[in-house]
Amino acid sequence: MDSRSRKPKPEGPIGRGQRTETERPDWQKRVQRDKPQEKSPLVPSEITPEDLDMSVRVQLKTLTAENAEMVARHLAMVGLLIDDDPGLAHKHALAASRRAGRLAIVHETLGLTAYASGDFALAIRELQTHRRLSGSNDQLPILVDAERGMGRPKKALEIVSGIDRSKLPVGVRINLAIALSGARLDLGEAQLALEELEIAELSPKSVFPQSPLLFSSYAEVLRELGRDGDDWDKLAERASKALANVDGELFELIEEIKIPTSEEFDRTAKKPFEKKPFDKKPYDRSSSDKKPFEKRPFDKDRKPRSSDGKFGSGSKGRDFGKGRDSGSGRSRGNASR
Repeated sequence: MDSRSRKPKPEGPIGRGQRTETERPDWQKRVQRDKPQEKSPLVPSEITPEDLDMSVRVQLKTLTAENAEMVARHLAMVGLLIDDDPGLAHKHALAASRRAGRLAIVHETLGLTAYASGDFALAIRELQTHRRLSGSNDQLPILVDAERGMGRPKKALEIVSGIDRSKLPVGVRINLAIALSGARLDLGEAQLALEELEIAELSPKSVFPQSPLLFSSYAEVLRELGRDGDDWDKLAERASKALANVDGELFELIEEIKIPTSEEFDRTAKKPFEKKPFDKKPYDRSSSDKKPFEKRPFDKDRKPRSSDGKFGSGSKGRDFGKGRDSGSGRSRGNASR
């Protein structure tokens, strides 16, 4: 008799694996999945790609037609919401970025919404990417102010080093002067802040859309220096009124569109399809409106239908036999020739 101890026979069906308390190897572990991305916000059906400026839609031609349409609609929603609801506008910009993250216009839009939402680090990263891809300096004022928001006024001043400000558009030049003046104030350089604002557009003779902010900023810096700035405040007020009545009485007609929020989207999500039991009822012959089939008697005097679709003998129609003979004779004659 073998003295070696035998292993006890496992209970249960043969071939079923036995659970052990030892740790499983890495290849048997489940793959750790990342958290699901946030759902894209809803876009009302009234919003179409045509609501976006043509110069922006041209930049989406590298995308597929379906993807370009959705990106354009998200960007159009950003333009509608950026002033009233920057948080929701930022969600639309993120949705556009997930679909077309390599386009310069998408980086610019995402940077602007991040700046409006207070995410200055993201705004700086996206706007610098846009500047590198497009070579445009139109968003320099936002970059400077975002660096101020991060508490880095010196770096804000370094951004514009080596840039010829005279070649910038008028609006960009005015906004850049205001942002740089703020950076100088952050460093305690009030006199240099005043000099940053003393540009050619600082004149009551010409009014630009950015003039009211320029005049009021100049008045504020004057007060920092202990000087009177009330006259520039009055000029800022007059400039605002002049811009409001530049074409007489202005009327702005905007179609009222209900924009659903993310919470409403979760509540209105489609429920899964539920299969309902089929209610099979027995067929009731008495309730049928159709008449029962009646078998008609056979008429022996009825003439058969010929192959040409006419009733009667073949002599009244086409002489098929004659046609076959004549046709065959011609074919044989042609062959003999």
